[in-house]
Amino acid sequence: MGQVTAQPSAPALHPGDSVCASNQLQEGGRGVRFLVEHKGGNSPAFVVRHAGRALAYLNRCAHKLVELDWQEGEFFDTERRYLVCSTHGAMYDPASGICTAGPCRGARLTAIPVFEADGSVWLASTAAAK
Repeated sequence: MGQVTAQPSAPALHPGDSVCASNQLQEGGRGVRFLVEHKGGNSPAFVVRHAGRALAYLNRCAHKLVELDWQEGEFFDTERRYLVCSTHGAMYDPASGICTAGPCRGARLTAIPVFEADGSVWLASTAAAK
């Protein structure tokens, strides 16, 4: 299948952990889901490729606390231009996470710092992402 998906029993990733192989992310294609520690608990997150960069966010709409993907790993709209919430259609700029259309216009997704090295996407520390 090639898709790495965070399972409920999967451990949360920490800074320095590999999220996925870089070649698993195609421009505007399926994302890779994973768990990350956030505010004292494990939260679903995802990474996608946009404009040649791996970008990761918590898998949580800024309007309602629901996951974005309409099918597992499917985060982009049909034109592959925006990340879209499957529940109510909020559209987010993939580069910034800012909602550009929908009920949460101006709000933003929570970014998860990642970087690419040695053929993999890695979870970065917050300081490393700045």
